[in-house]
Amino acid sequence: MNLRKKAARGLVWSIIQKWGREGISFLTFTVLARLLVPEAFGLVALASVFTAFIEIFLDQGFTAAIVQRVELEKEHLDTAFWITILTGLALTAGSILASGSIALAFREPRLAPVLIGLAFTFLLSALSSTQIAILQRDLAFKSLAARSLAATFAGGVVGIGMAFAGYGVWSLVGQNIANGLAGVLVLWRSSDWRPGFNISVKHYKELLSFSISIVGNNILKVVVRRADDFLIGYFLGSTLLGYYNIGYRLLLVIIRLVTGIMNAVAFPTFARLQDKPKRMRSAFYKVTEYTSLLAFPVFIGMATLANELVPALFGDQWTPSIPVMQVLALIGILQSVLYFNNSVMRATGKPGWEFSIMLLNATFSVIGFMIAVRWGIVAVAASFVITGYVLAPLSYTAVRKLIQINIKTYLAQFLTPLFASSIMVAAILGLRFIISPLNFNPYLELTLYTGAGGLAYVTIIMLADRTLSHQLLELVSLVLPKLLPKKIT
Repeated sequence: MNLRKKAARGLVWSIIQKWGREGISFLTFTVLARLLVPEAFGLVALASVFTAFIEIFLDQGFTAAIVQRVELEKEHLDTAFWITILTGLALTAGSILASGSIALAFREPRLAPVLIGLAFTFLLSALSSTQIAILQRDLAFKSLAARSLAATFAGGVVGIGMAFAGYGVWSLVGQNIANGLAGVLVLWRSSDWRPGFNISVKHYKELLSFSISIVGNNILKVVVRRADDFLIGYFLGSTLLGYYNIGYRLLLVIIRLVTGIMNAVAFPTFARLQDKPKRMRSAFYKVTEYTSLLAFPVFIGMATLANELVPALFGDQWTPSIPVMQVLALIGILQSVLYFNNSVMRATGKPGWEFSIMLLNATFSVIGFMIAVRWGIVAVAASFVITGYVLAPLSYTAVRKLIQINIKTYLAQFLTPLFASSIMVAAILGLRFIISPLNFNPYLELTLYTGAGGLAYVTIIMLADRTLSHQLLELVSLVLPKLLPKKIT
């Protein structure tokens, strides 16, 4: 099977994995949001500031290094596995010992036991990381999809069951542990690779030479992603952090659904094309264009329908999350088109460039968060958006130098989805003006808005760019050859 077909098939399994997982996860989340108080989500969000930072040192960038290497030997895999296991043990023990001090620093004694519970997920992640890297390298997304869906489902069952039983915040902790444990069991059952004891300092250094920049970049990503949680939790408390976390959660879900699908296939595919810049450039244009077709209407629609969406999904108690969600939708639009820049930098062996850009992003983001936090959670969200747009040209410039993309070609591919999204908003607002005074059932009202907006968007796409419509059909024909056997020309 050629790389194009393999990537297309991988895209389908990535869609099944991401959408299936996020569908189960989001359903679980909406149920838990109605059963638990905001403080519970705030406590786990605050604990996640520390667990997310610590987990960076667990993987050490080995997953990306294994995927990117042209020549991979068994010593690379064995070395990565055992070092990750030993690191997982050390990080689990260290987190348990430090939990009391961290809780004391935040003047939140309930934080300590939550940190202890979540610390055991490090060991579960250590047992999975090398296996996941092997499957990603081979574009074996079917196995990854099975693992992800089973893990998410198990975590959801445990979390909801514990919430109904009255365990409160421990429902969220139990969900994380069950998710990790189920993922390990399914992954090891579906993978043929088993670790040996061929540990080599030489092979460790070879992996580290690439992964060190990945680690640095991941640290900065956590700083950007979690600094707002840290500052809100410290200065404003766990309740407001819970409201902020709900608004941010929808952003993350959509990013994982829209861009995570493509990027799961894009990075290993770009890595295969690292010595073929013309083919990589063509692949880059396509993946950013296809992503924008889905991302633009979803994020713009989320901002437009936030007033109906939040109460319908989570309940009226979460209405303070609405303006946070609307503001963060703006950064979602930007991140959807910049997401693959990092994949290009990694695939071409330039993770140091990614690190430098992220360092600037982290610095300005933290400064912005520190200034904005005194004005509340909406101001924090706005500072995140402003920083993202101000620094966006740096990422574009780096990719342009690596694969010589043309700015006119790059920007032109976003015009059609942007225009179609504006028509979609007009359709939603027009329908809202008509039916809002009629006091329809809120779920029916939301369904009507979504249907009208979606129909308007698809119609404009098909009318405005027929070439693009044919390209999308051709992609489907690669993915489902039995249903569409004839190639469209």
